[in-house]
Amino acid sequence: MIRVLLAEDMHMMRAALVALLDLEHDLKVVVSVERGDEILTAAREHLPDVAVIDIDLPGIDGLSAAQQLHERVPLCRTLILTTLGRPGTLRRAMAAKVSGYLLKDAPPQELAQGIRKVAAGQRAIDSELALAVWGSEDSPLTSRETEVLRLAAQGADAAEIAKRLRLTAGTVRNYLTTVVSKLQARNRVDAIRIAQDSGWI
Repeated sequence: MIRVLLAEDMHMMRAALVALLDLEHDLKVVVSVERGDEILTAAREHLPDVAVIDIDLPGIDGLSAAQQLHERVPLCRTLILTTLGRPGTLRRAMAAKVSGYLLKDAPPQELAQGIRKVAAGQRAIDSELALAVWGSEDSPLTSRETEVLRLAAQGADAAEIAKRLRLTAGTVRNYLTTVVSKLQARNRVDAIRIAQDSGWI
């Protein structure tokens, strides 16, 4: 029996996925959570074989939660579910050491098969998205520039970003100016849109 942790913040979707997976003879959802910051604690308590994680969760996002699991509960493999079919997001997922990456609009049987593959130590990646990665560009931003832009995308101003990253506000403004230039954006808002559309943040 493959033990599954499910993380999905939409109640109806979470209940539907639990019911769907419990119909499979070899899968059992041992715990379901609605927040990214509940995943690590739940995984330590219930010891699932596979964590099926929505990419967009409150608390911390699904990719950050997957990274935590990889580091602290290494026997639990991760499969990301997303509506975001972006090559850059898949690259981030692979950097977070996820074993699976499937789109939410995939047929239900594909999810069950994906969980089985991931539990067996294989990869389960949406095939069309995997092909798209071959032709996509890597992010031109450094990790610090990405971090600054991600916080700006969450609505933080320069002073707040500076405080959180232990930088000066001037340094943060310089990073944002560099980001706008690198992405050939019109302004900060346009840079955020470009980075999000590319899956870089």
